[in-house]
Amino acid sequence: MIIGGLQKTTLIDFPNKIACTVFLAVCNFRCPWCYSAELVLPIKIAQQPRISEKYFFDFLEERKGLLDAVVICGGEPTVNKELPNFIEKIKSMGFLVKLDTNGSNPLMLKDLIQARLVDYIAMDIKTSDDNEIYKEIMGESVNIDHVKESVELLKKSNVDFEFRTTVVNNIHQKEDFVKISKWIGGDNVKYYLQNFRPEKTIDPNFENVKPVSKEFLEEIAKEISPHFKICKVRQA
Repeated sequence: MIIGGLQKTTLIDFPNKIACTVFLAVCNFRCPWCYSAELVLPIKIAQQPRISEKYFFDFLEERKGLLDAVVICGGEPTVNKELPNFIEKIKSMGFLVKLDTNGSNPLMLKDLIQARLVDYIAMDIKTSDDNEIYKEIMGESVNIDHVKESVELLKKSNVDFEFRTTVVNNIHQKEDFVKISKWIGGDNVKYYLQNFRPEKTIDPNFENVKPVSKEFLEEIAKEISPHFKICKVRQA
């Protein structure tokens, strides 16, 4: 388990909770617009200062009664086989847990949900459910069937969850979101659109890509909202 960062307080990453965010290194996707290269690319991970698990859990011990929850993100947390034990220790200290994931490991998600180790899950939807598009953008290691399985798993589970998409200019078109809404939509589904931020991206060319307009995001949300319980634009 490589801990690549710790945000000691966040008021926005876990709905209605005061939380900290722990960043786990290593990811199986290669989204070119990702701004966490230090948690994704092996050469960057090797150069990134690490936080020991002892430091992290000592920090949590000091924050008992002050923090409600821990947000676990990455990288992609579910590539770590040690994740269930890591979360068990967090839960044993009395904290709620939110997991951010790309949905590539439905078996891990299922185990975590069944063991009641996660209280909230946020799953990234990169684009429409087209296997070739997913692979073209994220890399050949992507298995769209695993992503689809995770979508269905969350929709049928009792855990609180949301889907979200980072909207990238020149990558996403309005038609993509119509397809996404038909794929992931449901009466119990919360879906958030968030704008791309052009900063220290894995592919440097994306640092020159301008974010889409707020009006464009709101237009998409309005059009596809009938497919969801909640569909909103999330401000950066």
